[in-house]
Amino acid sequence: MSRIDTTVFTEGEIAYLSAQRLGRLATITPDGGPQVNPVSCYYNPVTNTIDIGGHNMASSRKYHNVRERPRAAVVVDDMPDGMDSIRCLEIRGTAEAVDTPSDSAARASGAIIRIYPRRVISWGIDPPHRSRGARSIP
Repeated sequence: MSRIDTTVFTEGEIAYLSAQRLGRLATITPDGGPQVNPVSCYYNPVTNTIDIGGHNMASSRKYHNVRERPRAAVVVDDMPDGMDSIRCLEIRGTAEAVDTPSDSAARASGAIIRIYPRRVISWGIDPPHRSRGARSIP
């Protein structure tokens, strides 16, 4: 799966993603319910995707969820100055279970989950007003 589109993320969103390493990944379980896990996540500038790494990824439930139902979302957020300064990116998209990535930003030595963004929701990230914004990615 390959789709490089330099318009997926704003410069502010890329800077934010590059500074954050912890996110929450939502995948779809066999019974159709959500599974949410804390994960390490990285913006991959080569593929313009979000790469999710982790210990024993290939044997994890989330990896198998993505292999069987290739949709996922990841949320990366923080509160640098308390409740009045919440920053967040929610990235929804097509997910791919990649056994041996050759171009991973996840700094993982093994399997990763790669998310190809289809919907990006952000708030508190881009100036001037740092308001909430949402957009679909073709």
